[in-house]
Amino acid sequence: MAEIAASSIYHQDVFPTILKAIDAEQLHVWRIPVLLFALLLVSETSKSDRMLPFVLAESIKEDLDLSDTQVGLLTGIAFAACYTLLSMPLVRAADRASPRFVLVLCILLWSAMTLLGGVAMSFLVLATTRFGVAFGEAGATPAGHAIIARKIPPERRGLALGIFAMGIPLSTMVGFAVGGAIGDALGWRTALVGAGAMGVLVRLFAFVVVGPTPPLRRTGENSAPFVEASLRLLSSPAFRWLFIGSVMLGFAAAPFYAFAVPFLIRTHALSASEAGLAFGLLQGAMGICGTLIGGRLFDRAVRSGTGRVLGPPAILFMAASLTTSAALFAPVSWLSIVLFVPGMLSFSFLLPWCFGAAHLVAGKGKEAMATSLAMIGSGLLGPALGPLVVGMISDTATAAQVSNGLGLGLLVVPVASVLTGVAQLIANQRIAAPLRNTDLADHSEPLLLGRIRK
Repeated sequence: MAEIAASSIYHQDVFPTILKAIDAEQLHVWRIPVLLFALLLVSETSKSDRMLPFVLAESIKEDLDLSDTQVGLLTGIAFAACYTLLSMPLVRAADRASPRFVLVLCILLWSAMTLLGGVAMSFLVLATTRFGVAFGEAGATPAGHAIIARKIPPERRGLALGIFAMGIPLSTMVGFAVGGAIGDALGWRTALVGAGAMGVLVRLFAFVVVGPTPPLRRTGENSAPFVEASLRLLSSPAFRWLFIGSVMLGFAAAPFYAFAVPFLIRTHALSASEAGLAFGLLQGAMGICGTLIGGRLFDRAVRSGTGRVLGPPAILFMAASLTTSAALFAPVSWLSIVLFVPGMLSFSFLLPWCFGAAHLVAGKGKEAMATSLAMIGSGLLGPALGPLVVGMISDTATAAQVSNGLGLGLLVVPVASVLTGVAQLIANQRIAAPLRNTDLADHSEPLLLGRIRK
């Protein structure tokens, strides 16, 4: 085994020793819930600040006399590109320096930009503040994951990642419900200013609760530039298939969230409030259940010793592709909504599995980089191109007088779901071999490295 490991020039980068006993930075059990609550607040606040322009779009458009194209730039591809690509300069600081410092700096930046957006008097100023929000939020998830990797024992990290990811469905519910109510009662400017002020309070709480996170000791393995280190990580077959799965996830999730409610309105004649309420409540519930259950099951899968840490979400995506396809041609609205539920669950269920597996492959000191690459995979191409493809298919079918044109376009979602499942199954196979029967607290590096190369 040692000879196999030594023969590979990538053996130190492909699958480092990542399942070690608890080190000095990790917390006592009683402090873990407090830390996770703080990180949940950070996640929820960041995503709520991102969601607000969706809820307040009509008010903003009327007040600033914007076109639909300008509104689309504020909420669409420009934000997605900034959100994914601007995470890169923050990632190495989160991995190699202090993730607490990166996190509180990011919170301060996106909170200040959200607040300033509330006093913007032109499209240019508002767009600038939204780019600032994207820059701040881009570093929050990688820094949060780096803190979890340092502070939480390996056998609890799946659940910790799930709780952190639970901020996404919570923010959907809070952002749309509370943000919309404040916008209607007090105006969109008050909603943005209030959200920015709330972020400052969350920053102070996180700074106190997280505690010191001193920089890691520099080694040859973690001192490489970000691009070089990323390419080495992507050279690992396991991580490469994880990345491909993340890209396919973006093509499945983005069109689903963009067009599911319009589909229910057009095809089943639901009102906007009926479709939004049904979809929003179910998505929130499935998001919370998916992240929590997924995190718990990921921890169990890692402890089992089988090494199969991506099988369940892959199977769920396969099943969801069938139910989503059926939902697009269901004869009644309630059946269509019910059949959408497995798809809603699959997106959130995958999050702790995907991020947790990425951290295992990347190794200690590279968790934020692994998170950033997964975010780039799921957050750039899919959100930019997926809804566009669905819209083009729908427009073409409608122009040809084909019924249910939007339903035909949304078939992109189950196709991408199948491809996501396939990629996760292949990644699962690549990861299982080196982890199978490996003791979490006591294993030898040559043995683990030998297994991954074999």
